[in-house]
Amino acid sequence: MRIPAWTEDELLLAGALVVKNTWRDLRMSDQKVQELSELLRSLPIHTPEALGLPGFRSVGSVSLKTTDFMTNHRLYSGRATNCGKPTQLMIEAFTDREAEMLQAAQALEEGIASGELHRIPRQPDEIDDRGSTAIEGRLLVRRALARERDPKLRTRKIRQVRRSGRPLRCEVCDFDFARAYGELGEGYIEVHHVTPLYISGTRETKLDDLACLCANCHRMCHRSRPGESWRTPTALREQIRKSAKAAAH
Repeated sequence: MRIPAWTEDELLLAGALVVKNTWRDLRMSDQKVQELSELLRSLPIHTPEALGLPGFRSVGSVSLKTTDFMTNHRLYSGRATNCGKPTQLMIEAFTDREAEMLQAAQALEEGIASGELHRIPRQPDEIDDRGSTAIEGRLLVRRALARERDPKLRTRKIRQVRRSGRPLRCEVCDFDFARAYGELGEGYIEVHHVTPLYISGTRETKLDDLACLCANCHRMCHRSRPGESWRTPTALREQIRKSAKAAAH
């Protein structure tokens, strides 16, 4: 069995370490590298067989990965290492959205330290049909999906919408389940976090943090593309508008 490739979760943590070190790599003797090696081996991602492989996320491999980040940054003037596409995408994400990605890394570290991310079971949609996950990693998506599927939270959101006098329909495309399916669709809608949890924080989710979406728009909000993830309902509405405009020409 070969050592598994680095996941987005692991690359997120390694990238944060390099960014905090002003885009310089770190040596094996650095305590931060040793601590990250231990943290990576504690992530609830890999199989016990992988964890038992010699050299799996060793101090040396972590140090080499920090070198990948440094030498493949656009401002590095020396020779770049062969880092692979996932690492390159993570470098671009940190370069373009440094503060946001650092928040994601901090949320991941805190979730591991508290044990929360170990307790959440795997979710069906944390990896899409192409085998990809969000640039922020599988574990943060897992936590978000688990919260969105909380039936009590969904019930409270539906109650809030109805009390306000608004129709219960998708906030992106206006799809109304009751209108389309009659009695079968009455009272059905899915809920989605408008802001990623690593930005809004790990506090209790407020109802105003949630949007009501149809299944299609919900999936599109979560669907990952290289270097991009987690669209807001507003961004998805704009995407639909642009697509419709392009189709009309």
